[in-house]
Amino acid sequence: MKHLTIAENEIGVKEMDGDQNHPRILEYHATTTLGDWLRSQDRTPWCASFVGFCLEQAGMESTQSALARSYVRWGEKVALEDWLPGDVMVIKAKRKRRGGYHVGFPYGMDKRHVVLLGGNQSDAVQMSVFSRRKWDIVAVRRYCP
Repeated sequence: MKHLTIAENEIGVKEMDGDQNHPRILEYHATTTLGDWLRSQDRTPWCASFVGFCLEQAGMESTQSALARSYVRWGEKVALEDWLPGDVMVIKAKRKRRGGYHVGFPYGMDKRHVVLLGGNQSDAVQMSVFSRRKWDIVAVRRYCP
């Protein structure tokens, strides 16, 4: 899947220290409808911008939103037990009443953990393990042109 290859090739991109902004993260933001000022900051939450960038670079449609929860209704719904690499997964921090959403590409899952390849995971593009005790899986979605 082309979008996964694109995502994997981005591993290691991370926010820069101080007032500098990583130009690649700004490219991710450019695929969204963020305003100019927010789009110019690599500290603006960017997990959805990263997913959108990967999808669009692969010729697929994204939500063009910088909001992770925008992917809850994107594509077609997939049953949790039927997820495949290349799907998009939206998770939500259990302790947060408002916000707390995150989006990425699932690579592994068991009863206790989810492994996502995503952006803005410890301020970088990387594989990260999310505890299902702390995170709810809100949606698994698949691109269907």
